[in-house]
Amino acid sequence: MKLFRCGLVWLGGTCWAVLLLSLSAASPLLHPTGVSQDWLINADWARATVQPEGTTWVLDNGLIRRVLQTSPNAATVAFDNRLTGESLLRAVGPEATLTLDGQLFSVGGLKGQPNRAYLLPEWVAGMTNDPQAFQFVGGRAVPVQTPFAWKRTRRAADLPWPPRGVGLDLDFVGPGTLQGLAVTVHYELYDGVPVLGKWLTVSNGTSRAVTVDRFALERLAIVEAESAVDERASIHWRTPAIDVFSDYMFKGMDFVTGNQVSSWQADPDYATQVSYNLKTPSVLVVEPTVGPGYRLEPGQTFTTFRSYLVVHDSTERERQGLTLRRAHRTLAPWSTESPLMMHVRNSDSKSFRLAVDQCAEVGFEMIIYTFGSGLNMENTSPEYLAKIKADVDYAHAKGLHVGAYSLFSSRRIDDANDAINPQTGKPGGAIFGNAPCFGSVWGTNYYRQVTEFIEKTGLDLLEHDGPYPGDLCASTNHPGHRGLADSQWVNWRMSADLYAWLRARGAYLNQPDYYFLAGGNKTAMGYRESNWSLPRAQQMIHARQNIYDGTWTKPQTAGWMFVPLTEYHGGGAAATLEPLSEHLPDYEGHLANTLGSGVQACWRGPRLYDTEETKALVKRWVAWFKEYRDILESDLIHGRRADGRDVDYVVLVNPKLPQRALTMVHNPLPEPVERTVVLPLYYTGLKDFAWIREQNGELKKYPLDDRQRAQVPVSIPARGRTWLVVEATGP
Repeated sequence: MKLFRCGLVWLGGTCWAVLLLSLSAASPLLHPTGVSQDWLINADWARATVQPEGTTWVLDNGLIRRVLQTSPNAATVAFDNRLTGESLLRAVGPEATLTLDGQLFSVGGLKGQPNRAYLLPEWVAGMTNDPQAFQFVGGRAVPVQTPFAWKRTRRAADLPWPPRGVGLDLDFVGPGTLQGLAVTVHYELYDGVPVLGKWLTVSNGTSRAVTVDRFALERLAIVEAESAVDERASIHWRTPAIDVFSDYMFKGMDFVTGNQVSSWQADPDYATQVSYNLKTPSVLVVEPTVGPGYRLEPGQTFTTFRSYLVVHDSTERERQGLTLRRAHRTLAPWSTESPLMMHVRNSDSKSFRLAVDQCAEVGFEMIIYTFGSGLNMENTSPEYLAKIKADVDYAHAKGLHVGAYSLFSSRRIDDANDAINPQTGKPGGAIFGNAPCFGSVWGTNYYRQVTEFIEKTGLDLLEHDGPYPGDLCASTNHPGHRGLADSQWVNWRMSADLYAWLRARGAYLNQPDYYFLAGGNKTAMGYRESNWSLPRAQQMIHARQNIYDGTWTKPQTAGWMFVPLTEYHGGGAAATLEPLSEHLPDYEGHLANTLGSGVQACWRGPRLYDTEETKALVKRWVAWFKEYRDILESDLIHGRRADGRDVDYVVLVNPKLPQRALTMVHNPLPEPVERTVVLPLYYTGLKDFAWIREQNGELKKYPLDDRQRAQVPVSIPARGRTWLVVEATGP
């Protein structure tokens, strides 16, 4: 908080002294314990703890805090944003809910709160137990648990796996007729991020099968973000600044679309809200959209998906995006693996080995048998496997990792193995038209074929086109699922198991859906395939727009771009880079677009260069990227979005590196320009001034304003670019 000045204001003929305060969107309130360091610049102080305090357990990392009362039953009685000082919880509810054999049960919870608008400690002391709920029987601090192994086989950020933090397990037993059923609610709080994980395990100690029809991991009554008396469409409500990650994300390439589990719902028991029809969205519910419909046999244990609450300390878009990206890297650190990769267009040995030689020569790190190359991962004949293995071994000897493409969804198998539309009872009508069911006989065989192919050829990557996107299947004849109710759960579980297998093996995974927390490395940055048939100059603008737009909620290392070295979706010569030597300025533009923002593209074609001059160009940009790789793969700050009308840029920042920031400034205009670029350097941790050089030029000292911004004059050639490097120290 910064004190600016004391001023005078006249109101109603009276002069009032006013203390004028300013709180930057990038500068949160002082931490309650007196720590003033912004956690997005330095979070070393934000260490997670879990402590029993009388009849409560307290999870706290200095950023967020959750307090759980354990008597007369267990329930969350405080959920606090420690940076803003806000109490997020307004009412007590159950810790989870389960629908078992058609009957809804609460897990924990307390009754008797007199007013659900806010929560007072003295009210908690007087609340009572619900005897029909699952009853708390014990709790213990536990280490953070690894959902699956991650074998590190390529360059990635130096992040721990599992994340550092603390865990808490609370045990509950079923009431009445449910005696013998046990539920453990698992909580995790992580160091350095305002993120709290949660999941359930349900154990059947009875002598009969029980169906887990539904579950909800959270039903948190949160303080509303705004109040309105009148009826409103749900899309017009402002909701609290809490987001939810999960490993149950699909049906979308971005964080918002891929979120299948969280929703903000009304609280009809909140009688004092101003909404006339009691429709204020003020209960955060985390649950699957369908099912799971899981049949839990005696002696078995069912484990839900994992959810992660992300609490924001600001409503500013960039800061919220930085928080989500920090959470993303913490929960899926393998998504910081970002190798330079070529997509070779043909799978015959001659074409493949030529591309391997070129990749090794210019410094690329991975080569992929791309879509349409002719490679078939469902062919497991010994002769075919031996042929592919020989080519993979050749690439490995050159220091390259090798991947292959496989199509799952968007294809027709047959009536017996396709997902059955519950509306028609027939195949068709899936998210992408037709799709096989992973729980079918074909799906089981496909799983075996893909894993066998990877094991026997030594492939290091799976580009999986269509991980299970959420289709329902009404078949009752597929061996993997019983019917409609459990079809989505089973199909997701099989996809997640495949990706966990790949992660433990050290393989890389490209996938179109948001399977990051289930093991995926990268999804699309955001693109329209037909745009790559546009004239080359338009492709450049679209590419930078895609990068700018695609990095608000995911790190740049988690989004792939595309460069068609040969014609793709039409467009003819005007859209094509081949012959490469005849289009070197455009080729260089694509290299600068992607590498200059820390993004990797799918370079699809038969070759990376055709002349020595072309090879030199690619080698120069690859070497430049590797020189600056650490800063280029750091946090991205959005500068000016590409519009073809003036310069555009993003800024990469890292307060822990010698190079605190780097920006590539692009000039799309047909004439050279001189501009003063405003660099937002708050997240570099620099104060007062910054040492900045243009390209390899002289370091110059620039003052920073009260928002830690530097103004730097640059000259940029027509349809060209320049870059600025911010150093931690000067000469």
